[in-house]
Amino acid sequence: MFYYIIKRLIAMLPVLALVSLIVFTIIHLTPGDPALIMLGEEATPQALAALRHELGLDQPLPVQYLVWLSHVLRGDLGRSIRTNQPVIEAITQRLPVTLELTTLAMVISIMAAIPAGIISATRRNSASDLISTTLALLGISMPSFFLAILLIFVFSLKVRWLPPMGYTPLQKGVWENLRGMVLPAVTLGTAAMAIVARLTRSTLLEALQQDYIRTARAKGLREQAVMYSHALRNAMIPITTILGLQIGFLLGGAVITETIFALPGVGRLVVASIFERDFPLVQGVVLVLALMHLVINLIVDLLYAYLDPRIRMA
Repeated sequence: MFYYIIKRLIAMLPVLALVSLIVFTIIHLTPGDPALIMLGEEATPQALAALRHELGLDQPLPVQYLVWLSHVLRGDLGRSIRTNQPVIEAITQRLPVTLELTTLAMVISIMAAIPAGIISATRRNSASDLISTTLALLGISMPSFFLAILLIFVFSLKVRWLPPMGYTPLQKGVWENLRGMVLPAVTLGTAAMAIVARLTRSTLLEALQQDYIRTARAKGLREQAVMYSHALRNAMIPITTILGLQIGFLLGGAVITETIFALPGVGRLVVASIFERDFPLVQGVVLVLALMHLVINLIVDLLYAYLDPRIRMA
């Protein structure tokens, strides 16, 4: 197991290098001059040239990339062009909000999706199965920005149960924090909820048709034991896979949700950085999110051995 983890960690390095190269190239080829944005339209050519030289933007792109990469390898993601704040500091300030949002969205998805999938599988073609399937298809097809506006309209403007936007830190009150995070978490987790529910239903239906399920029932085991100890555990491997992928998608999808609900997370930070051509900040955020995505995939692979003892990590 230890050597498998080491091999996977080493294999992450070329992936991160490729991600950094792609992001660096795309963001630098995007129209817009950071120096012009910072100094304004009235800036003189001499001032613009001096600022570009100070920021290193007058060097060829390969040189800029190698300089930036050398700093990254030393643990330095650079400084924000706009605020001169260290990128790693800006990310660590905003990352807890994004992680909290992603965690709540994932918890809501799991708590709703897996029971819905179990009910649909055990009561196939029933009214509950039809309702669950219809809601899942609706959740997959509905754009997140439209769902966010709909939730704000109903729960904030009509019934006035929840605040429409804003963020309250946990230190200032757990209840107020959760009230402000409910709508963003539901918005972000609805698509994942629908996908997991559909997958749970299909994998359970397949598992319930296997010979070992008939054997367990023939031995006189209770239906609850058959479902949870045999069918569901074997169905959890593909479900775990899709859950790991959904966590990565939720981290990236938080961009739209944080912008709509005015949450001070990494997603909102990277949107502002793109508009202001803050190259180091965008590159740092994407690199950190890519690393988190790879770590999540590694954790999912390790969970396979726990869920199925027949799986061994080479």
